[in-house]
Amino acid sequence: MAEDDDKASKTEDPTPKRRNEARKEGNVANSREIGSFAVLLGATLFVMALLPWAAEGITVRLAGFLGKAHLFPLEHGGMGVGLAESVMAILPYVALPMAIFLVMGLVAQVGQVGLLITTKPLTPKLDKISPLKGFKRIFSIKQLLETVKGLFKLGVVAALAYVVLRPVITSPQRFVDQDILASLNDLHEALIALLIGVLLFMVVVALIDLVYTRYKHTEDLRMTKQEVKDEHKTTEGDPQVKARIRSLRAERARQRMMQAVPEADVVVTNPTHYAVALKYDMETMAAPRLVAKGQDHLALRIRDVAEEHEVPLVENPPLARALYATVDLDQEIPPEHYQAVAEVIGYVMRLRKTAFH
Repeated sequence: MAEDDDKASKTEDPTPKRRNEARKEGNVANSREIGSFAVLLGATLFVMALLPWAAEGITVRLAGFLGKAHLFPLEHGGMGVGLAESVMAILPYVALPMAIFLVMGLVAQVGQVGLLITTKPLTPKLDKISPLKGFKRIFSIKQLLETVKGLFKLGVVAALAYVVLRPVITSPQRFVDQDILASLNDLHEALIALLIGVLLFMVVVALIDLVYTRYKHTEDLRMTKQEVKDEHKTTEGDPQVKARIRSLRAERARQRMMQAVPEADVVVTNPTHYAVALKYDMETMAAPRLVAKGQDHLALRIRDVAEEHEVPLVENPPLARALYATVDLDQEIPPEHYQAVAEVIGYVMRLRKTAFH
């Protein structure tokens, strides 16, 4: 009952982080039927294209061994040497289909879940060696369904084998009347027909199992709303903490900015809604630099600090708004504002010369 409640509360799709963590644990949507289909496809291709060649090669090699079997000495392991030579002679014909099956299985695996190398599934877990847990796995609904599916596939394959091989079974006389090569050719064609029939059946089974496996994998990884929130906090940080950090950074930036106002050459105002402080040193700067800016309450503070330190205030609403919107702190003004700023700074310099004289 508690397990059902837990599943009912998992209403959210798994996040990419949840999927990545599951993948690292080896928990992926891997359909076994796709692997079985790939191996069967490899077997079918081998039987269709390479089985006669392999059968002929093995026959020639074994015939050579049997033809000189009387030459092998029985003492000092002579027969063992002969058998080893024969095994090595037919090994390529046996290894080739094994290699095909291995490659097809790997292609099916990588095609489903990509390249995945992990040792996590091999790590011993107490629940895996628990007799009670093992008993539950053996008699679980999932295991029962797997057993029913296996019996169903076995029944279908048996029915296909009966249909395909029935002419061969019901008319054995023709094998007596024809030579061995013709009989082997008939058996080869019957085997190909059987494999193709099973292959077509496995296409349907593999596709259904692939869809179900991916659906079941997603369902197993689903999360509760609280799990999504907790993951977001872990990944992105607590929103309250992040907001506090942003607030502290903004406050420190304002403090540094206000400390730069007394060093400014001029403050351009709106007059009350915007304030922009500029500094220009002909020897070290290519263009005037914006050292402070503010809107509304912060603009008033900039004005107050400027007046306190006798920094000239110049009212130019269009220029103040434009600089506030387009220029960041500690950046030089863009070329399109050169003329307007030059007029302001020139005006300030003339005021200073007048005051000096």
